[in-house]
Amino acid sequence: MFDTLSDRLSATFKSLRGKGRLSEQDIDAAAREIRIALLEADVALPVVRSFIANVKERARGEEVSKALNPGQQVLKIVNDELVSILGGETRRLRFAKTAPTVIMLAGLQGAGKTTLAGKLGLWLKGQGHSPLLVACDLQRPNAVNQLSVVAERAGVAVYAPAPGNGVGDPVQVAKDSIEYARTKQYDIVIVDTAGRLGIDAELMQQAADIRDAVSPDEILFVVDAMIGQDAVNTAEAFRDGVGFDGVVLSKLDGDARGGAALSIAHVTGKQIMFASNGEKLDDFDAFHPDRMAGRILDMGDMLTLIEQAEKTFSQAEAEKMAAKLAKGPKEFTLDDFLAQMEQVRKMGSISKLLGMLPGMGQIKEQINNIDERDVDRTAAIIKSMTPAERQDPTIINGSRRARIAKGSGVEVSAVKNLVERFFEARKMMSRMAQGGGMPGMPGIPGMGGGPGRQKKQVKQAKGKRKSGNPMKRKEEEAAAAARREQGAQPGLPAAGGNPFGLPAGGGQPGQDFDLPDEFKKFMK
Repeated sequence: MFDTLSDRLSATFKSLRGKGRLSEQDIDAAAREIRIALLEADVALPVVRSFIANVKERARGEEVSKALNPGQQVLKIVNDELVSILGGETRRLRFAKTAPTVIMLAGLQGAGKTTLAGKLGLWLKGQGHSPLLVACDLQRPNAVNQLSVVAERAGVAVYAPAPGNGVGDPVQVAKDSIEYARTKQYDIVIVDTAGRLGIDAELMQQAADIRDAVSPDEILFVVDAMIGQDAVNTAEAFRDGVGFDGVVLSKLDGDARGGAALSIAHVTGKQIMFASNGEKLDDFDAFHPDRMAGRILDMGDMLTLIEQAEKTFSQAEAEKMAAKLAKGPKEFTLDDFLAQMEQVRKMGSISKLLGMLPGMGQIKEQINNIDERDVDRTAAIIKSMTPAERQDPTIINGSRRARIAKGSGVEVSAVKNLVERFFEARKMMSRMAQGGGMPGMPGIPGMGGGPGRQKKQVKQAKGKRKSGNPMKRKEEEAAAAARREQGAQPGLPAAGGNPFGLPAGGGQPGQDFDLPDEFKKFMK
């Protein structure tokens, strides 16, 4: 969603790199480009004006003029201001002192409230809670059935006594759900309310009545991040008519410009608390303003990537795999490779994972063109092998490759390429596990072979070349023989002397040595 904004901002900062000092013209030009980028991203005009004013004021201050790298300091200022307009610090859910905690969802029809109720329920279930979804959208056709299906997929309970489709009293259902939750020991109640295609008095009144009936601890306004500036207008209307405590952004994986997401927190004064960025129920997480700003500025989101890895990978399994790799490359088999690959796949889309790494915006097209099915093809090839072939891929010959290719539905060359890549990856992983670093980078700690990785070859000094002229060579040999007779070697003092040119003596040092006359006067 923020690709266009990221590209424009990256181009702006690229022009500032390498400058030892920023002039007034440089700051104005950068601010103008940032303003255009924000307006093209559909950010609200008051937000843009405030943002640019703060950036220019700080860019002209001492923090930039005295910085070692002014370009990077301006980037830091823009990052700080982005974090500020996105809400500053991460906003957490407030839980009731006495269960159940009541969370009410509000928003327009089509914003994704019903699906988001299931996502929030699954997320809270993963946090150790026991949520209950309540179907209070009794007007939209099949809204009750949709919530029941979503709840079943999420593995959470649902309270839907009314059939919906225009039948039932949503206020009474909401009121009864609280007592039902207390009876069944549910500690969180998530109330899904009805919406409209636009804001009207009936919608506001019904939402206000449900609010008064259940006294929610949190009212979350669900907004479609793709509807542009109208999202800000809708948020202001709900804030004034019903009131809400936080914002949930849905459909962040869309291709709209997404500037509304940058505007809501600043305009309404309510922070964005959650974000939904996919169709799956687990494509949902808490919203962190600093991490989102990092993604927009192509600085990556390593913290989210680490959190996802910690959810997927077992610490015990990771230590076991590291110990196996440290023993030698042959300990790592295709079964281990398949297990690791399946765990990475559980983390989500490969493209999304790569997009969390810093600097990946420069190869955005390549990342978007990644075929997620390649992982499935690789898994099919490995699963078509026998246990012996997975343990020792060196036994895979031509006939075995043909059988494996036929069993997995790929070409024989694909099997060969997979085995070759596996051998290379196994060597590299084993070397890294043993502390050798990355191959091909000798001499740098952690990046290529530690001590003993490659011994430095000392060149042997070449001896003095002999002349090709027989007469001249004979003269050289005679001169060398004469020097040997004198007990001297070329380039050294004669035998009986010493390297410092002092006369040799058999007695103690200085015994037969006499100072020159010009030094004797200093000894009197």
